[in-house]
Amino acid sequence: MTDKAVTYNSRKEWLLSDAPASAFQAAAGRAYLGLLVFLKNRLAVIGFLIILGLVFIAIFAPLIATSDPLITDLSQRLLPLSSDHFFGTDEVGRDIFSRVVWGSRLTLYIIGLVAIIAAPVGIIVGTVSGYFGGIVDTVLMRITDIFLAFPKLILALALVAALGPGIDNAIIAIAITSWPPYARIARGETITIRNSDFIRAIRLQGAGVIRIITVHIMPLCLSSLIVRVTLDMAGIIITAAGLGFLGLGAQPPSPEWGAMTSSGRAYILDHWWLITMPGMAIFVVSLAFNLLGDGLREVLDPKSDD
Repeated sequence: MTDKAVTYNSRKEWLLSDAPASAFQAAAGRAYLGLLVFLKNRLAVIGFLIILGLVFIAIFAPLIATSDPLITDLSQRLLPLSSDHFFGTDEVGRDIFSRVVWGSRLTLYIIGLVAIIAAPVGIIVGTVSGYFGGIVDTVLMRITDIFLAFPKLILALALVAALGPGIDNAIIAIAITSWPPYARIARGETITIRNSDFIRAIRLQGAGVIRIITVHIMPLCLSSLIVRVTLDMAGIIITAAGLGFLGLGAQPPSPEWGAMTSSGRAYILDHWWLITMPGMAIFVVSLAFNLLGDGLREVLDPKSDD
């Protein structure tokens, strides 16, 4: 055994070592410390568990749902909450519980695709703008400002009206309205680090612009971007529900939560469960993403006191 060899009495001691022997050990130690900080935030843990529950429900929707969410039965219309229909039935006899369960798949589909589309666009625009500066920065940021000048829902409504109603067009519209804040964050991070000593050293080694941006700058922007994307999930859900409520998102008989609240609004006084149950689903999931985002901010923010 060499003098540099170190023995650890426990896995925890290995994770908390002040002198990690490898990049993997250092990364594992940071992840462990971040997990400890995250677990201290009980609300964030609750939000994470709710989102895990949402994913579980979406995956096993065929097993959890008590009936087909699309089959109508007028003899069962507008039934209140019962052991047969946990959330009651709607105006055409469909089981609301089953529709809420299946609607979780649409919700994850929407927020997943929006994040996949908007986040990369935002980080590319932001890092390119911040790195080059000058006319490139001016042009890209003025385009970003144009998008930021309009309320997200209003701009999404205009885009969906131009593209036509439907879940796919709604996703495109929401993604187009979601990328500007990510670009702003990435630009700010890039401006902070573009003249750092390690970036100068990389340039001197002959690294090209594309390599510097993609390999060395973008990864440093990810922590702030992840927090912002998580916090934006609630807004994405509400925007998608708003489009569905107005008939511009998912189309009937699709079990989308916003469309369900729209069809139930005519019965809200006498049959409150038609709008309350999908509305509560929107509220709980949106709250969970906000709680998770706050927890991730404490873990990933390098300026955090913790």
